[in-house]
Amino acid sequence: MIDAQNTTYETTVLIGIINQFQDEEKSKEYLDELEFLTYTAGGEVMKRFQQKLDVPHPKTFIGKGKLEQVRDYVEEHEIGTAIFDDELSPAQQKNIEKILKCKVVDRTYLILDIFAQRAKTSYASTQVELAQYEYLLPRLAGLWTHLERQRGGIGMRGPGETEIETDRRIVRDKITLLKKKLKTIDRQMAVQRGNRGSLVRVALVGYTNVGKSTLMNVISKSEVFAENKLFATLDTTVRKVVIRNLPFLLTDTVGFIRKLPTQLVESFKSTLDEVREADLLLHVVDISHENFEDHIESVNSILDDIEARDKPIIMVFNKIDNYEPEPIEEDDLMVERSYQHYTLEEWKKTWMQRQGDKVLFISATEKENIEEFRKKVYDTVRDIHITRFPYNNFLYPEYDAYTGDEEQED
Repeated sequence: MIDAQNTTYETTVLIGIINQFQDEEKSKEYLDELEFLTYTAGGEVMKRFQQKLDVPHPKTFIGKGKLEQVRDYVEEHEIGTAIFDDELSPAQQKNIEKILKCKVVDRTYLILDIFAQRAKTSYASTQVELAQYEYLLPRLAGLWTHLERQRGGIGMRGPGETEIETDRRIVRDKITLLKKKLKTIDRQMAVQRGNRGSLVRVALVGYTNVGKSTLMNVISKSEVFAENKLFATLDTTVRKVVIRNLPFLLTDTVGFIRKLPTQLVESFKSTLDEVREADLLLHVVDISHENFEDHIESVNSILDDIEARDKPIIMVFNKIDNYEPEPIEEDDLMVERSYQHYTLEEWKKTWMQRQGDKVLFISATEKENIEEFRKKVYDTVRDIHITRFPYNNFLYPEYDAYTGDEEQED
């Protein structure tokens, strides 16, 4: 299928729309994220195009005039790829390619491409390959411009099977094969999870690039790959962690993102099973991101989809060292003060206050408030453990009452 390859930076343009569901500010934010995705995939963004449309054009996604404007820019600057912020239908993609005469991809394909580059293990590669084939299947029609038909039979008595039908059959067979392979791996993963004994399971969840892997490295003293790019972690990593004398399993999972392709949610089912079967979720949030509340909503939506929202959740607001409210003068009467101007202390008095003691503010890189984080995780895991095994409560004293050796001191 499509193997991970070393990418060279290629010139790209980004295209998005403004409508009733996403205003100009929201559209800009989505394109910012799309640019980060493009950079992660190995592309350089030369220009952005936006158009106000009530609904996307059924044939070309954007209007004819705007598409001609994009075409002129693509030709003048020899752009290699045009990237659309929403998923294109097979017909739209085919029509746009005819006009722009360059490679046309959508947000879904771009995310799949990044996953293909990042997949290191056989398991992750199989999951990504399945998602790629399911994305490719309805788009095969636009891939063939040669050999309209394969002739069949002696003397060419009949038209035989069309080439596109042959390829569809091959892709369907491949999808079936990959699903069988994943079922086998799923059973093996389920056995592995069952063999982990009675330890409490804690899973790190959150939007992509919020610092989950960095936090895991700090807490577990492991060396999980962490990088300031989207989807640095694809493979689920499980580590045994001991805080004070209390052991538990900590899982680092794949990051979520808005408009996450449905093919990926389905093919990464086993990876998400780690979230479903966890006893406690640590929802990590990058509070320095200006739209972190939208990120929270996106993650909660996916947790709803996989039926994991009802689990105990601790909100961990990370990167407080990078948080800077927008400055505003006290006597400025022209600018209305909004959440963008809130300090961290003011944020704590908003809806976060209703979360009670299930909210933490830390910096994983600077190790700020890590001791408070360790205490909260210890207390919560301890409560889960002694509820499950009440006769073991004497083994794990209150956090501040512990007098033994520190196994996890930094």
